[in-house]
Amino acid sequence: MRNNVLVTGAGGQLGKTIQDLQSEKKNDIDFTFLSKAALDITNIDDLQACFASNNFNFCINCAAYTNVEQAEITPEIAYKINAESVKNLAEVCKKHNVILIHISTDYVFDGTKRTPYITKDIPNPMNEYGKSKLLGEQYIARILKKYFIIRSSWLYSREYGHNFYRSILNKVKTEKEISVTTDQIGCPTDVVNLSRFLFDLILDKQKPYGLYHFCDKKEMTWYDFAKSILAEKNIKNIKLIQVDHFKTLAKRPKYSVLG
Repeated sequence: MRNNVLVTGAGGQLGKTIQDLQSEKKNDIDFTFLSKAALDITNIDDLQACFASNNFNFCINCAAYTNVEQAEITPEIAYKINAESVKNLAEVCKKHNVILIHISTDYVFDGTKRTPYITKDIPNPMNEYGKSKLLGEQYIARILKKYFIIRSSWLYSREYGHNFYRSILNKVKTEKEISVTTDQIGCPTDVVNLSRFLFDLILDKQKPYGLYHFCDKKEMTWYDFAKSILAEKNIKNIKLIQVDHFKTLAKRPKYSVLG
C-alpha cells in the first residue's frame, strides 16, 4: 500500500526541504504539502475538513512557533500553535486513524547534564517556547497510540528560512566582525538529514511508535558552528569574536545534545 502523507507547515524550512527531496521516494510515498495559508492548524474546522476529504495515513507536522525570544513576550501565541493546535491535530488524527509524526525540540531540557539527553530523561524546559513544545508532546501522548515525536536540535537549512546558518552568511555581506556566543553546546542538524530520517520512519513498518531523538552527530557551540560555516564557504576576511553570553529574555539550555 502506498503511503499518503500530509505535511502541515509546509512553508517552513523543513517542509520545503521535504518537498525538494520527495522525488527520492516517489515510488513509495505520495505527499500533500499545505502551508499555513492553505491549512491553519489553529482552526479545528479546517483540520476536520481537510482530513475528511483526503485519505491520509501519515501527517508530518512541521507547523510550529519557533521564535524563542518573542515567546517570552507573547507566550499565548506559542501555546496556541505549539500546544493547543497540536492537541487539535492529534484529535483529528485519532478520528481518521492517521499516524502523526510531530517535530519537537531539545529545548524541552534544562541543559544541566553534560552527556547527551536520551528519551528517558525527564524534561524541564527553561523558557516559554520549550514549555509550549513539551505541552504539545504531552497532548499527543495522551490522545494517540499511533504517533512518532521526533525531538531535534539547532535545525538549519542552507536554502530556506530564518536560521543560524543563513543568518551568519547574511551578516558577512555587511559586517567584518561577528560576535557569536560560546555558552551553549548542541548539535546543529541539517533539515536534509532530518527529512530523510522521516522518510525512513514512514517506510519502516517495524519501527515502534513513540518518542525519538534525531540530530546530526557533531556537538559544538554556536561559535564553533559559525566557524564551520565560514570554512565551508571559504570565507576568510571575517573576524569571529567569542562572547560568553548575550543578554536575552529567554533562558536557554547550556547543553542540549540529544542522544
